[in-house]
Amino acid sequence: MQNNSSTQESEWRAVLSPEQFRILREKGTEMAGTGKYNKFYEDGVYNCVGCDAPLYKSTTKFDSGCGWPAFFDAIPGAIKRHDDVSFGMVCMPHILTPETH
Repeated sequence: MQNNSSTQESEWRAVLSPEQFRILREKGTEMAGTGKYNKFYEDGVYNCVGCDAPLYKSTTKFDSGCGWPAFFDAIPGAIKRHDDVSFGMVCMPHILTPETH
């Protein structure tokens, strides 16, 4: 989906599952250890589910033991980090792509 000023939240709801919408559009997170990519180690590229932009290469993935997929590097220019300080401390950063945010 192309993101432009006319893209409405209802359009995102039409193409994303409720869980994907909550995570991508509302800056939510999945419970630790529940995501299908946590223990996934096949070769390839991880893309954004909303806009299909390439975000990470599998060669940068590692097991951090935290329950979420972890990467030591992103594809240059692919992401913008936004630290979550809603609980008075820096928590897991939100990863934003230009197309979905």
